[in-house]
Amino acid sequence: MIIKTLLNIVFVLSLATTYAQVPTPLTQKFKNILLLNGFAHIGNGETVTKSAIGIKDGKIDFVKNALTYSVDKTEWDTIIDIKGKQVYPSFIASNSTIGLTEIDAVRATNDFRETGLINPHVRALIAFNTDSKVLYTIRTNGVLICQPTPRGGLISGTSSVMNMDGWNWEDAVLKIDDGIHINWPSKFTNTGWWAEPGEIKPNPKYKQTITQLIEFFKKAIAYAQLKHPNPTDLKLKAMINVFKGNQRVYFHTNFAPEINDVIDFSRRFKLKYPVIVGGYDAYKLSERLKENHFSVMLENPHHLPHFEGDLTSIVYELPKKLQDAGVLFCIQNAGQMEVMNTRNLPFLAGTAMAYGLTEEQAIASISYNAAKILNIDDKVGSIEKGKDATLFVSDGNALDMRTNNVVLAFVKGRFIDLSNHQKQLSEKYHNKYHLK
Repeated sequence: MIIKTLLNIVFVLSLATTYAQVPTPLTQKFKNILLLNGFAHIGNGETVTKSAIGIKDGKIDFVKNALTYSVDKTEWDTIIDIKGKQVYPSFIASNSTIGLTEIDAVRATNDFRETGLINPHVRALIAFNTDSKVLYTIRTNGVLICQPTPRGGLISGTSSVMNMDGWNWEDAVLKIDDGIHINWPSKFTNTGWWAEPGEIKPNPKYKQTITQLIEFFKKAIAYAQLKHPNPTDLKLKAMINVFKGNQRVYFHTNFAPEINDVIDFSRRFKLKYPVIVGGYDAYKLSERLKENHFSVMLENPHHLPHFEGDLTSIVYELPKKLQDAGVLFCIQNAGQMEVMNTRNLPFLAGTAMAYGLTEEQAIASISYNAAKILNIDDKVGSIEKGKDATLFVSDGNALDMRTNNVVLAFVKGRFIDLSNHQKQLSEKYHNKYHLK
């Protein structure tokens, strides 16, 4: 039986890949791990002030109050005292091109877009790159799960949910082909140039594009009803699980007129799990969204409002508005330089906390809520018995950039190496110039 302090664990883990270009997935040497005395944010709104978290064979065995838990030292390979630190479920980066993009400005490193307008058969899963150097800079802030998502066209393709640790995509996958992504066209166009307000006019191609989408869905439904389709049509075949209710349909759109049409479209085809991605105006249609079982992946709140007359604070207040309306939502950070900026996902939730969410609601917005929307809440999203032990320990509040300092992290009960090339460079030059 081994009893280790947190400092010793971190030191041992860092030795393996201190100067490696990409950290190597660690071989798990410990099956039974006990974390003691940390402040546990469960993810579902609950907290345990002084916790005992048992991990066995990659799963969470229990979460108890350490004050009433009697430790049997013979039961554990490793006991780690995390007194004064905080424990969180993995944060989840939904709707991202993580693992599909390395350098935005280098086209050859971007693998998230295919030619063509309708590509439901394009799978982000097999393009996911576990050796991405950017990936390892992201997980040092507690983001350990992502949803690699294709871009472009009317139907971009199919996303999957991945753990951000593994030798390859087969090793990292958490949920295969969770849903297809539709880029809903804009009903109106702005004729202004760049920052100029310009004139807002109806999009002349809007009805034509929607008709094309409707016809494709009709054809896909007919194909799904065939017992032995011949010949096989890969695009139509990729839609079968949508109509069986086994996959989400993600509608990327922001504004009320389009969201209204998306709801009508979803009702027409009886989609079981529709999701709005973006949702700038979603709070204005909260009752319709709830009535039709929609959830929302809110756009990155760190940007200016879309309309000149809106208050600057409106983008920060959207999570609170949806929370009050009872709409299931999570926060995501798609946009410019989204992959490198995914490390800031905890701080987006921190902003939402500053504008009305409680701390536990803010944590849920990038953990438990995201897991429910992605249909992986039976495995991850909260620190509860029976779920994967995918969680992390921080010195301070993980939603605050001043105190977020992840010192220990697990994916499915495996210790993961928190080093990356940025940390290595920092250490290199701190040593050179004898900086503290």
